Amino acid sequence: MKTILVTGSAGFIGANLVLRLLDSQEPTKIVGLDNLNNYYDPSLKEYRLKVIDEKAKAHLEHSYSFIKGSIADRELIDRLFAEYKFDIVVNLAAQAGVRYSIENPDVYIESNIIGFYNILEACRHSMDGVGLDGKIGPNGTVPNGTIYQGVQHLVYASSSSVYGGNKKVPFSTDDRVDNPVSLYAATKKSNELMAHCYSKLYNIPSTGLRFFTVYGPAGRPDMAYFGFTNKLLKGETIQIYNYGNCRRDFTYVDDIVEGIVRVMAKAPEKKTGEDGLPIPPYAVYNIGGGQPENLLDFVNILQEELVRAGVLPQDYDFEAHKKLVPMQPGDVPTTYADATALERDFGFTPKITLREGLRHFAEWYKEYGQKIAK
Repeated sequence: MKTILVTGSAGFIGANLVLRLLDSQEPTKIVGLDNLNNYYDPSLKEYRLKVIDEKAKAHLEHSYSFIKGSIADRELIDRLFAEYKFDIVVNLAAQAGVRYSIENPDVYIESNIIGFYNILEACRHSMDGVGLDGKIGPNGTVPNGTIYQGVQHLVYASSSSVYGGNKKVPFSTDDRVDNPVSLYAATKKSNELMAHCYSKLYNIPSTGLRFFTVYGPAGRPDMAYFGFTNKLLKGETIQIYNYGNCRRDFTYVDDIVEGIVRVMAKAPEKKTGEDGLPIPPYAVYNIGGGQPENLLDFVNILQEELVRAGVLPQDYDFEAHKKLVPMQPGDVPTTYADATALERDFGFTPKITLREGLRHFAEWYKEYGQKIAK
């Protein structure tokens, strides 16, 4: 039975990943970790955890446990790695948000840099084969005679924000990404550099995933589609940045999770170079829909689906609740993924259309979202 750590497991992508793992055929031990911070209303995170608990009770072939804590807590991370002997680590814990990073830089350094460093160090020391008694045995031998070879694959969340103000589209993982336009983007690029270093020095297989504008039911309230819905329901005015000329490669959460699951199962191969040192078993992939949508078109589809689901009345005056405003600091006009490498190596490309995805969101919001949204 494989043991998998999912950090950020009460977050949007993390919770959906845990739910997907509970649906898998192969019995798995799943450990979720999240600090349940108040970046947005924690009741939404509690809702996700409740959904996970209900599914876990229906899938007793799997082992699931949740731990409240932060990846920035080095002592906690080391203890969890020593206790559970993780085979796969999926690090989705991070302080998200571009605009928030302008006013609150400290939390990005704590979570996205120090926290990720703690994960890398724990992966590194897992290769030492620390036994249940805390002692290191020869060749990773643990007291019961089995061999623990350490973390076999570290998968971590990067972001499309690393592409910064790149003019060339679609964005390719071969593009230079050394011009971030937000601290959030800089921390995500730092994660990729740190992971590459640890892959090279300690032969830790790692894969970074650059997510493109993830959306769906029970998503983050600070994302445009969720925030717009909350405001429209209250009769407030929504602001559409760059006068509606932004284009985003929206990616439905189920497509993101499908990409993560496929990547988890296929770690980069370990090889030795001419210098006798490991060739870094390291990879980075884009996960994006490959179909950038104009923000105004996105808003039109959203309003149609909100009316269809009965969230808003048929006669709602949308024009009276829209305001076109300039671009905000840290934003970029276009995100557009070249995901051909993902399709080449894993046979997968996102397939869920924006209308289909927003329909799922609107239907969820009608049933649950209004009770959670603040």
